[in-house]
Amino acid sequence: MSASLLLLAAAADPAAWVSACRGHGGWTDPAPPVRIAADVYDVGTCGITVLLVRTRAGLVLIDAGPAAAAPLVERNIARLGYRLRAVRYILSGHEHHDHAGGFAALQRRSGAILVTRAAGRAAIESGRPDPADPQARSLDPFPPARVGRTVADSGTVRLGGVTFTAVATPGHSPGATSWTWRTCDRSGCPTIVYADSLTAVSAPGYRFSDHPAQVSTLRASIARVAALDCDLLITPHPGASGLADRLAGRAPLVDRTGCRRYAQDAAAGLDRRLAEERAR
Repeated sequence: MSASLLLLAAAADPAAWVSACRGHGGWTDPAPPVRIAADVYDVGTCGITVLLVRTRAGLVLIDAGPAAAAPLVERNIARLGYRLRAVRYILSGHEHHDHAGGFAALQRRSGAILVTRAAGRAAIESGRPDPADPQARSLDPFPPARVGRTVADSGTVRLGGVTFTAVATPGHSPGATSWTWRTCDRSGCPTIVYADSLTAVSAPGYRFSDHPAQVSTLRASIARVAALDCDLLITPHPGASGLADRLAGRAPLVDRTGCRRYAQDAAAGLDRRLAEERAR
């Protein structure tokens, strides 16, 4: 193995990530970069996923973490031996400050094209949540970023032989988007799903029971994630898909049931929320 590959392997050691994040799940708790599969790395923090995908023609980031974590993300990219200027696209999951807060800084320093669905554009470009977002009244503002491209549901972003497909999964936020693609190494070519958040959370005083259309939208997104072709699940918060256990070998990393179980947990959470509202 070449010296550069040995350096990359050492910088992306799963054991180092698991050790660093044991007992730490904060949005800005520093984490080392970690290789998840093939050319897919998490360069975020212990509590927030920021994916880096290497292609033949450059790098793609998915999400950016909060604004305060942008320097940590840039440092992790450098630890893998890459320049931030090699990032060609930044893909948005959902337009909340804990995931979109770093867009402006990382976009400015990389020159990358920021991609979102149209439903999330206004919030990203203003730095303020959509009033229709169940969490709108409790979300912090974040630095506005310039959206360079919008994609429709099932729209694609292609770079260096890798095709990223947008899957509209609104409910947690209006612009919530999951992303799927395939990545290959010697062990095979799994279909990876970055499944966006599906949790029924809100600002105080908001009742999902009073918004049946919102409930229907979230249920449809949950069903859609459950039905995805999904070999390897990754989520915006590592703990939502048990990433630490999977990296440590305590649970399967590649698991065809991962998306379905993630969706089942979300559906159960929505049912609990509605039951609690009825009880009150």
